[in-house]
Amino acid sequence: MTISKIVTSVSTSKTIRPIAASSIYGIVFYQGYLWAIDSRNGYLLKIDPATDNTVIVNSHNWSDFLGATGLAIAEDRLWFTNRESVYYCSLDDDILKPEVFVRLDSDADGIAVWQSTIYITSQRLGQILIYSRDRASKITHFYTPGIGLENITVTEEHIWLSDTLEQTVYCLDRATGETIFSVLTPFESPTGLAFAPNSDGKETLYVAYADREVYIRDNPNAEPNYELQYRDRTFIHPLHFCYYPDQKYALSNGYAIEMSYAEEISPLDPVELKDLEWRIALPAETDRQKIREVEAIGIPFTEEVKDGQRIAVFKFDKLNSEERHVFGWRAIIEVWSIKYQIKPRDCENLSELSEEFAAKYLVDNDNLAMNSEIIQRAANDAVSRETNLLRKVYSIRNYVYDKLTYGIKPHIDTPDIVLRRGVGSCGEYLGLLLALCRLNGIACRTVGRYKCPPHPNNKHNPLQPDYNHVWMEFYLPDYGWLPMESNPDDILEGGPYPTRFFMGLAWYHAEMAKDTSFETLTSEGMPVDKEKVSIGELALNHVRFTILEELQPSEAQ
Repeated sequence: MTISKIVTSVSTSKTIRPIAASSIYGIVFYQGYLWAIDSRNGYLLKIDPATDNTVIVNSHNWSDFLGATGLAIAEDRLWFTNRESVYYCSLDDDILKPEVFVRLDSDADGIAVWQSTIYITSQRLGQILIYSRDRASKITHFYTPGIGLENITVTEEHIWLSDTLEQTVYCLDRATGETIFSVLTPFESPTGLAFAPNSDGKETLYVAYADREVYIRDNPNAEPNYELQYRDRTFIHPLHFCYYPDQKYALSNGYAIEMSYAEEISPLDPVELKDLEWRIALPAETDRQKIREVEAIGIPFTEEVKDGQRIAVFKFDKLNSEERHVFGWRAIIEVWSIKYQIKPRDCENLSELSEEFAAKYLVDNDNLAMNSEIIQRAANDAVSRETNLLRKVYSIRNYVYDKLTYGIKPHIDTPDIVLRRGVGSCGEYLGLLLALCRLNGIACRTVGRYKCPPHPNNKHNPLQPDYNHVWMEFYLPDYGWLPMESNPDDILEGGPYPTRFFMGLAWYHAEMAKDTSFETLTSEGMPVDKEKVSIGELALNHVRFTILEELQPSEAQ
């Protein structure tokens, strides 16, 4: 199937927050209302999308719907899934008495109806089961692309799936089940999806989310008088996306963000530096990140470019421990979630890596312990006999996830130590990934430096990240640099692991410091010895993000 471009409507749309709902899964738009299943409460909800006004439709038999996850409506008949069974009932029946359509050997998760065909998803089977509506018999099945609980909706040519663990919506060819493209969702744990018609004749894809959030609760019996608690969070938000098949990637919900990075000079020990130049990398321009404006904080800077990376240079004739300064940059950036759509079959006849890239990106230039026996053995074990470059990277990622568990350390150890220990921070995951990839002839580099706190509904309030973050880019000849997260996909002990951030980045990643250090110091034209004067001992950094507005990708992106 050939698709030139798919783009959602750019009509104004809002977040829908049903009243009294705790865990929305299946959703469908029908006769001007949003219908939804609240799996935890067993409520079948009828919601006014403009006002959030909510009615419980099954007030007399809500217990029949406890645990239900899938929902579809076709020709005045309501369909839903609950554990191993698929049910239907007539909307003309005030009681909504469920009747069994079919019982499966495994849990049925999502359901969609298209004409005479019923589509049922099952996480346990890893399949989309396709049934005849008239005969209640199985016609065929497709394999699901993700590993989480998947809900489903169907349009004339496409199957659309949401996946809770992959944080992804997939678009499949309805005739073959082949994945055409996928996009990342702006929030975690997508649990359902449905298209809503707009007044302009187009449609907007809405996605339901359900998870739990931490909050501070007043407790007069505690000391101090508050405590951390969890509460349910569920809502429905539009997913705006555009697929660019020629560029082999898809963008989804973006945000305009004000980001500032500043250093506060506050030395721990006496120091004096002459002719000091303090370099701080600026945000990068990439497929998913654009810069609207940049300005100085505190002290003006000059700008230089190194290997395509813009760098702010702050100059001091003399800096000593008695002085106090605040300086840095403030930028307005546009960031989108991106997912590249490159498959192993696209990588069978790649060009050779250039000598320049091999000399730069296949060497141990960052204490990667590539000459150590344990790392060389791991590099061989990770890929075994695999020859496809993309599958090699994927195998190395999974090997590292099998060997490590996440843990924050006060400093970063070399990959050989990390591999023996079996615990690593994001930087230590990254070091091991870099070492194993480079030993297998895969050019790769470090990218960072911060992630905006992932709260896109919290606009116009300053947000501070808890720590910095780094991830990897690997180079695919004929395609370019592709992102891969260091550790966030390592969520299941022993796997399987989601692939949401394999060739994908969420909107909250701020890209900078590509092919260069994020921050460096030179004094009198020479690099400052980190053992004598480190940036951490010289200054305190202040990082701030402010989400300004939500953006929608355009066809001319």
